[in-house]
Amino acid sequence: MEFSWPALLLLLLVLPAAVAGYWWVLRRRRRRAVPYSSVALIRAAAPRRAGWRRHAPFALLLAALACLTTAAARPQVTLEVPSSGSAVILALDVSGSMCSTDVDPNRLTAAQNAVRQFVKAQDGSTRIGLVVFSGFAQLTVAPTTQRDDLYSAIDALTVGRGTTIGAAILKSVDAIAQIDSNVQPADPGVAASPGSAPGATPGDAAPAPGGGSAASPAPVAPKAGSVPYAPEIVVLLTDGANTSGITPLDAAAIAAQRGVRVFPIGFGTTNPAPLVCTADQLGGQSFGGPRFGGGIGGTARRNFLVADDDTLKAVAATTGGTFFSASDAGQLNRVLADLPRHVQVTQQDVEVSAELAGLAVILLLLAGWAAVRWSTFPA
Repeated sequence: MEFSWPALLLLLLVLPAAVAGYWWVLRRRRRRAVPYSSVALIRAAAPRRAGWRRHAPFALLLAALACLTTAAARPQVTLEVPSSGSAVILALDVSGSMCSTDVDPNRLTAAQNAVRQFVKAQDGSTRIGLVVFSGFAQLTVAPTTQRDDLYSAIDALTVGRGTTIGAAILKSVDAIAQIDSNVQPADPGVAASPGSAPGATPGDAAPAPGGGSAASPAPVAPKAGSVPYAPEIVVLLTDGANTSGITPLDAAAIAAQRGVRVFPIGFGTTNPAPLVCTADQLGGQSFGGPRFGGGIGGTARRNFLVADDDTLKAVAATTGGTFFSASDAGQLNRVLADLPRHVQVTQQDVEVSAELAGLAVILLLLAGWAAVRWSTFPA
């Protein structure tokens, strides 16, 4: 426990002095001799009460004064609180592979329904933001408590080409930085290329050989526990592998340096079915070619229609989050419903002056009641 005004605790020294004065008064009373013809008669007439009761009002009064003095010093205690109680950034993959029908009716519809349920289940004070990503990442809804804005954005999701997981992580960090002054924006020092889509996060440039951005930095993740965790978290849902921009591991290192935890969810089966999206989900786009027309293979090195679980696990380990896997809609709902229990590790300093002052009032009332209820005859 820490105190904002610790000097006021010196007033507690008055309490031992009050106890000494109380003891001195009791001693003086005992020395007074009153002549009575029969002491036995007096004892028979006096009510029988436990000796401690006559001291209870004074003890309660001292406890109340101690609470008030401690409250005046503005004590603060460090408590573990659910980080989801602050803000949750949902980063959703809307790449064309989300049209896969291996999850009924398709991955995107199942994800939309599960995310809506997750948003609905959160406390009204929890701010939720929405980042969507395909060929680039963009903040669709800034962290807010207005659920209608989130529902509208979730219902209006449309698919696009590409999967930029790393850019989505950086965009989520930027969203957190807007509401938490202790979190620095993600600035990897990579300027977006002239051909980048509007709203693209730095690091969305064409990948260099090996999958990384040509100009991406090589950040080093901090050691575990060296950076305090921010109360805000990122929940990243994807069904594929990173295809362009900064690599997920480089982005995870940047997030870790800012204390932002990422909880990745690998969605979908390892055997994608044909891609079928509704006209609204396609948004008027047409995905031609073998990748979106019905072929599922991706490349010889990596099937981009299957979640890259190994990379997602590394992202979680780097940032201090937890990796989850969901192969169908039911599992995804359970993962999102269970998520708040996996993020109760954030520590915050909470002032408890009001609680102590309230306790002091209760003790004063009890002291008054005890003084009226029990007489102060000697035992």
